[in-house]
Amino acid sequence: RAADWQLDQPAWSGRMRITARGDVAFIRLEDRTSGELFAQAPVEQFPGAAVESVTDSSRYFVIRIEDGNGRRAFIGVGFVDRGDAFDFNVALQDHFKWVRQQSELARQAQSLEEGPTLDLGFKEGQTITLNIANIKKKDGAAGSAKPRPAAPAVPSRLPPPPGGRASAAAAP
Repeated sequence: RAADWQLDQPAWSGRMRITARGDVAFIRLEDRTSGELFAQAPVEQFPGAAVESVTDSSRYFVIRIEDGNGRRAFIGVGFVDRGDAFDFNVALQDHFKWVRQQSELARQAQSLEEGPTLDLGFKEGQTITLNIANIKKKDGAAGSAKPRPAAPAVPSRLPPPPGGRASAAAAP
């Protein structure tokens, strides 16, 4: 419960960055001016034990920080603005949504490789019949349905372009 914390006297104040390496997201608490790392919390699943929201506020969370030696501690983290708390929550959700999509794509690709392949080609001697509408055949003719008109022997003259004047010269 955030009401039990000493909210008017925070033990530390700084900036938070969320980074990702592979499937794991890292919550980095850094000094606001120097950028020196204060604490880091690896998050392997969300929601999970690494990040939990408190019961009485949407702006406060409990995160599990770890040092490089395997020691863990739980600390309370609060945001002044609800929008920042919302962005924190959404950033973690988006990362793990991406992780789920990547694992689903990998699983689908693997199942396609392992599954039987479809042979959609024609087998030896197999025939098909196509009924195409609007094609008229002459009796006994196997050619095209409509004969093409013959090209004129003398090319016709095109009319002048719009807005142009007709030329007085005659065509040869």
